[in-house]
Amino acid sequence: MRQQIRFCTAADGVRIAFATFSKGPPIVRASTWLTHLEFDWESPVWHHWLQGLADGHMVVRYDERGCGLSDWAVEDLSLEAWVADLEAVVDAAGLERFALLGISHGGPIVIAYAARHPERVSHLVLYGTYARGRSTRSAQAREEAELLVSLVRVGWGQATPAFRRAFTTLFVPGATPEQMDWFDALQRRSTSPETAARIRRARGELDVTALASRVTVPALVLHARDDAVVPVAEGRLLATLLPDARFVPLAGGNHILLADEPAWPVFLAELHAFLGRAAPSVAQELPKLSPRELEVLGLVAAGLDNQGIAARLYLSVRTVERHLSNIYTKLGVSGKAGRAAAAARFSRLGEPPSVGGA
Repeated sequence: MRQQIRFCTAADGVRIAFATFSKGPPIVRASTWLTHLEFDWESPVWHHWLQGLADGHMVVRYDERGCGLSDWAVEDLSLEAWVADLEAVVDAAGLERFALLGISHGGPIVIAYAARHPERVSHLVLYGTYARGRSTRSAQAREEAELLVSLVRVGWGQATPAFRRAFTTLFVPGATPEQMDWFDALQRRSTSPETAARIRRARGELDVTALASRVTVPALVLHARDDAVVPVAEGRLLATLLPDARFVPLAGGNHILLADEPAWPVFLAELHAFLGRAAPSVAQELPKLSPRELEVLGLVAAGLDNQGIAARLYLSVRTVERHLSNIYTKLGVSGKAGRAAAAARFSRLGEPPSVGGA
């Protein structure tokens, strides 16, 4: 499978790079703060996302203005400009109706787009995102936002990764050394320090709480419970603001879900079920398990005991035991070897096939 990279022109003349790959009903991933269409393609952080989204769907993604392969020299960094960029991309891709995915800083953009164009959005998927930017939440949050902007402006251009590593550990605290090195490099490759700081400050000022109440399409809101970039409370708030939304908390603290963590197959199962089809890998390997049972089994595969699973998922030990009993029954395993056998079957889900070259 290969991606096709093309370019379109936004309303104010900024050139936007976008890519399409795979086949099926379209899903559009809105731009986020750090992307590079070519550098992301074989990424140890994003590779499994591309593969998972492409499983049964045509995927459209793009580099936001100021980043990646899009024009870096830009003046307008506003919600209106970002929504106009999304409008230009979907029109250039020839899409009439599609599912829309907003991850992290892409969430406010897709919310604004869905409020403006409900006839074109079939489903709205939101992960690790918010309706209120960090600077709008409280005085302390605003102070934190300004500190992060200063770290970007002062440190991202330096050869030492010390300043960039602060963001890496916030976004993917559970990453391997290879993944952390790649994320460090992405921060230098995706845009200039000055533009990165400007974008981060502008995103921190966004507030789409009023627009969220005007979104009429069905929405799925997913959020890692221990996300350090966007608190889970912001995800819950977003779900309450959207008129037709379901909220799914996920175990873990990575802002970007990694391929080997238990929350990843749960995310895929929820995504594909919401879009109207079961994720093939889940359907084939673990056809009868609910999303909660997948989450419990994923933590078993990660090596947690029942007490650890209960603490991670905010459940009682008795509830965890009941879920495990149901899992063993559905998978046809029992006895002392049942736990290991069930975990082994789950672990195979964490090995997605290769996306292929660019």
